[in-house]
Amino acid sequence: MSAPASDIVPLMLSVSGARGIVGRTMTPVVAATFAGAFGSHICTVVRGRRPRLIVARDGRYGGEALARAVQGALASVGCDVIDIGVAMTPTVGLMITALGCDGGMTVTASHNPIEWNGLKCLDGDGLAPPPPVAETIIARFKAANISFVQPLEIGSITTDASAAKRHVQRVLEATGAADRIRAGKLHVVLDSVNASGCEGGRMMLEALGCKVTHIFGEMTGIFGHTPEPTAENLAELAKTVREARAAGRGAACGFAQDPDADRLAIVDENGRYIGEEYTLVLAALRMLELRGPFTLAANMSTSRMIDDIAARFPGAKVLRTAVGEANVVAALKPSKGLLGGEGNGGVIVPEVCWVRDSLSAMALVLDLIASRNRPLSQIVDELPRYAIIKTKLDLASIGGLAAVAPALAKLKAAFASEKVSDADGVRIDFADGWVHVRASNTEPIARIIAEAPTKARAEELIAMAAKAAGL
Repeated sequence: MSAPASDIVPLMLSVSGARGIVGRTMTPVVAATFAGAFGSHICTVVRGRRPRLIVARDGRYGGEALARAVQGALASVGCDVIDIGVAMTPTVGLMITALGCDGGMTVTASHNPIEWNGLKCLDGDGLAPPPPVAETIIARFKAANISFVQPLEIGSITTDASAAKRHVQRVLEATGAADRIRAGKLHVVLDSVNASGCEGGRMMLEALGCKVTHIFGEMTGIFGHTPEPTAENLAELAKTVREARAAGRGAACGFAQDPDADRLAIVDENGRYIGEEYTLVLAALRMLELRGPFTLAANMSTSRMIDDIAARFPGAKVLRTAVGEANVVAALKPSKGLLGGEGNGGVIVPEVCWVRDSLSAMALVLDLIASRNRPLSQIVDELPRYAIIKTKLDLASIGGLAAVAPALAKLKAAFASEKVSDADGVRIDFADGWVHVRASNTEPIARIIAEAPTKARAEELIAMAAKAAGL
């Protein structure tokens, strides 16, 4: 008999917030306590008035119960709450700045399966808080250090239904792509996995004049397939694109959002999954064409393709950061970068919001297709090509989180003669590729990612790293 999931998977607490198994490690009581800790912290920062916070959820079934617990807890510590309902995580970030709020919280487990849910804290810029602040919130949560207020000081809970429309309008203004895309009269297949991207994703494509075939486009909250937008989970999207082509109504591409719609994966006009790594590269290429050279930022697990694209525009450069949206933004802000992101399909356009945003990515990729007047497959085939392999190790199988640090120390020592970075786990750069080993912030796993000119070499790097680390 296997151990219950709650024994295998503890509540995950990190800079990404809290995630757990619904009904076990993630319950309304846990949600209220964590939200109360977050709200209590905000109240120590905002003085002389009630803080104003946005609350939303990613649409997964059962999330409303947790969202109501969050709203009640935030109001009970003296925050005014604006409920925007089911919304994409980037939309939450945008609404925080649009309404001049002090932060927000979204009930989401991003790409995790439906048995998971979680809570993501956002600051006044719509960003996950920096590590020291996240640690303060976690410490408050663990100690149940929550500052409830007297009855007449309890905050209000109101609603705002304008979020998706505001988000679409901001993307149109920031990219200036609407007229060019409308002229192309593109057909797009969209997979919103029955979650938060359903409304905003369709609204975005229709605003760009696209004909939309929307699969898993009803916001039921019951995922139509395993939600992480990887090749094996997007068979229906690829099939729908191929069928459109066979029927003579070919699609320019297929887009897939994850449940909180901060990531975007792409299928070309032939139904070929081109990989999440290409989302950032294609978006960056178009933005560089439109705006000229600027500083980009990408995390250490992101493909070298982004560096190759930047090299085409003298003066452009790529800053590498630890994994995590907040780390990418921390590099973008002082450099006044116009675009950044991560190789998981996350694109950040600061003029829209400081959050990975599938809508911004859609607009830039469609603008690239329209500007070329050529199929996406041809555009992709002309980009630098590498093989990137992403593997996962269940931490329980290697001795839990405590086993990661010794493994990383072994790895670092084994390749001391190579270019080694320990800014986030351990990344080793070789002349012909790189490998990155780190513990996940959001799942009880370790990730090993390698990239090289060939699949065989990438697999060799994975094997070398795993052996050296004792994994």
